[in-house]
Amino acid sequence: MIEYDPELLYVAAMLHDISLTAPFDSHELAFEDAGGHVARVFAAGAGWTAQRRDRVAEVIVLHMRDDVAATQDPESHLLQVSTTADVSGRGLDLFTQDFLGRLLEALPRTGFASGSSSLWRTDRPAASQPAALVA
Repeated sequence: MIEYDPELLYVAAMLHDISLTAPFDSHELAFEDAGGHVARVFAAGAGWTAQRRDRVAEVIVLHMRDDVAATQDPESHLLQVSTTADVSGRGLDLFTQDFLGRLLEALPRTGFASGSSSLWRTDRPAASQPAALVA
């Protein structure tokens, strides 16, 4: 069992791709760095401490780095595992078939591939591309 901060993970998960949308897109930063900045501002508006604001930004940035160990950083690890499975299908073997079936029934992936692929541009730094696109 991985112990984690549910509120921190939820906010990071909700905002981790926000800079892939036009209003928050940055042409100078990798999407995860820009998204971390947006999350930091959101967290400030929610009254989070400076340390907690920095932490949500860090989780968003680290989810795109090499494997993050759950023992080192549980929130970044969980965001990384879940988004990798979601986008590329890598790591689906970590989840039970029952869970995946219920998940796909509740949240079908219809149109996900075409919708998300339109958000990725070739002018983005390779470090901020999904692993499935650069591997």
